[in-house]
Amino acid sequence: MEDSIAGLSLDDEEDETLQLEVEELNQEISYENCLVGVFLTSSVVHFQAMRSTLASVWHPIRGVSILDLGRERYLFRFYHEVDAERVMKSGPWNFNSHLLILHRLKPREDPLVVQLN
Repeated sequence: MEDSIAGLSLDDEEDETLQLEVEELNQEISYENCLVGVFLTSSVVHFQAMRSTLASVWHPIRGVSILDLGRERYLFRFYHEVDAERVMKSGPWNFNSHLLILHRLKPREDPLVVQLN
């Protein structure tokens, strides 16, 4: 066991790999095929129930990730453009009788700042 540990070393190639990972973190986040949404309600929306219900109802071709952004906003990331378009065109949507307002994000748009009407 000591022989296998003694053979471990850091060389230039491993340092470059670590540097690439840092650069990837600094890249701009892509919001392609993403929607940002808010529910018109003063009550709390149960995130897990909403996430599973909408994913089940929308039944996207390649899936959807739903993230809680805080400030009562949610990010819906679709993995196929057709899914995002279908959800936008087939609305309005609701959960627990609360209307969901959706906005399709454009490049470089901040989902926490965008106006939802």
